[in-house]
Amino acid sequence: MRKLLMFASCLAIFACGNSKQEHADAHTEKKENTVPVAEVPVKMKDIQVQNAYTQYIRLKDALVSSNFEAAREASVGLQPELKPIAGCETAQSLNAKISEAKTLAEQRKHFTSLSEDMIGLFKNATLVTGKIYVQHCPMANNGDGGDWLSSDEKIQNPYYGDEMLECGNILEEIKAK
Repeated sequence: MRKLLMFASCLAIFACGNSKQEHADAHTEKKENTVPVAEVPVKMKDIQVQNAYTQYIRLKDALVSSNFEAAREASVGLQPELKPIAGCETAQSLNAKISEAKTLAEQRKHFTSLSEDMIGLFKNATLVTGKIYVQHCPMANNGDGGDWLSSDEKIQNPYYGDEMLECGNILEEIKAK
């Protein structure tokens, strides 16, 4: 009987230890789903345009990660960065649709229009250092295609995330002048 109690005690301790480890693993997995703040190797002359680009990249990265809530937060963060930039009224309106979207698919749909507008902004910005890549997925939006901006040459598709992460190509490079 005594051996049986010792054995049961050991099992209980072992099970509790595993439970804590499983809890720690679950906590770690949750952290992996969050989208880190983007480190952008691009520097622009206008700090406001720089801030808008940084927030745009954060939004794009959230969509690459298929993280609806992070995309909504990045969109909310982009709004005040666009407000003081002359000519960004359309981008503000398109961006607001992303933060108000009810699904990830809806966010991605509005991201296409936002990206078109933002590409025009950054093509006319003065880059001090780095490159911005205009990238394209021909399959996005039911085959209509979709473009986006990236600081990295490697394709990380915001329209499909894990489903087709590397689907796309580089259309253009925006370089420092």
